[in-house]
Amino acid sequence: MCVPHTMETGNHSTGPAQGCRGGVPLEPFVHQVGGHTSMMRYDDHTVCKPLISREQRFYESLPPEMKEFTPEYKGVVLVCFEGDLDGYINLVAYPYVESENLEHEELSERDQPRRKHSRRSLHRSSSEHKEDRPTHESESSESLQELKSPRIELQIHSDVPFQMLDSNSGLSSEKISHNPWSLRCHKQQLSRMRSESKERKLYKFLLLENVVHHFSYPCILDLKMGTRQHGDDASEEKAARQMKKCEQSTSATLGVRVCGMQVYQMDTGHYLCRNKYYGRGLSIEGFRHALYQFMHNGAQLRRDLFEPMLSKLHSLKAVLERQASYRFYSSSLLIIYEGKEPEREVWPQTPLELPPSKKEFPPPQPTQDPAHPPVIEAPPTLEPHGLLLQLPSVDVRMIDFAHSTFKGFRDDQTVHDGPDRGYVFGLESLINILEAIRAENQ
Repeated sequence: MCVPHTMETGNHSTGPAQGCRGGVPLEPFVHQVGGHTSMMRYDDHTVCKPLISREQRFYESLPPEMKEFTPEYKGVVLVCFEGDLDGYINLVAYPYVESENLEHEELSERDQPRRKHSRRSLHRSSSEHKEDRPTHESESSESLQELKSPRIELQIHSDVPFQMLDSNSGLSSEKISHNPWSLRCHKQQLSRMRSESKERKLYKFLLLENVVHHFSYPCILDLKMGTRQHGDDASEEKAARQMKKCEQSTSATLGVRVCGMQVYQMDTGHYLCRNKYYGRGLSIEGFRHALYQFMHNGAQLRRDLFEPMLSKLHSLKAVLERQASYRFYSSSLLIIYEGKEPEREVWPQTPLELPPSKKEFPPPQPTQDPAHPPVIEAPPTLEPHGLLLQLPSVDVRMIDFAHSTFKGFRDDQTVHDGPDRGYVFGLESLINILEAIRAENQ
């Protein structure tokens, strides 16, 4: 149980339902493919994550031309940990109200766990979900013990099952209803909050746009961008650890590495998933193969995606090249496309109704202002047999700004010159590899 924002500290209710009055039950975000912070679904269009003040201020300070390539920032909520009489564990969000009577806890990055939609909750159970790698070595022993027994089992349901690919590119035998990385992050998040539940703390969470809300079958590639991952404020130990990860991965050679992936497979009807451990072990050729796999739906290579995807990446590169002094250390780039097969609309071809491309369009009417001629819309492009193809839906978004900086930001002592060349280098590598794959598969 936690204290709703209308209650004062010291007047804690003990009833299992009273803490949820006026609150929004949060649900695990099933399409989280990477990162170490657990993402939660707030509503169909909004997700939330534990607040780190540097990231919050960065969202509030974004240059206007970058907003097209970042999730919309929607504010802050207070989140508490609650358990009901049946043993279910929930996170509930309340409106954020400044109050001297309430203790608002912000999870420091050190306390963060190592990084959609119906009512989902957590239940204590002895059953275990097999994870593909051991818990990250920097996690506390308390968290490790918390994860062992009893287990927290995620009761979550999705229309499309997920399957993890193992290190030998073989399918796991288990089909689950959520991305396995989402489960991993969420269990670690809950284990920490449960250990502090007796203190009934309220945690600040960021509200952000759910960038996959309009996709039916979102295919997502999470890429760690840049040749450097540690922030300017990192300790020597952490900086050395991050530099080693970069040196041993494609971060050093390409300026980008795979952090997570899910791809909808048309032939089997489920998602194939990869995680950050897979990405760290890739060579340059392995990274290229991962991009090819991301563009393949199990039946064919999605050649229709190359043009819109490359167009957005070129646009993002141009924007970032104009951001002098900005550094996006340890941030990620999401590339998203619709895994559902593009719909084809059949136009009837009769003597009375020709396809739009065959119709005669009336000439434009003369305008009174010769300097502003009318805009003529081109007729739809048809495939043979009168099939009108719907353009593929592709999106590119930058996320995770907990280590970002720019000149004049939060009195940061280190000021950098020019754009983030490591990030731009990663974009150039990504563009070059995609163009090569397109050329080889014309």
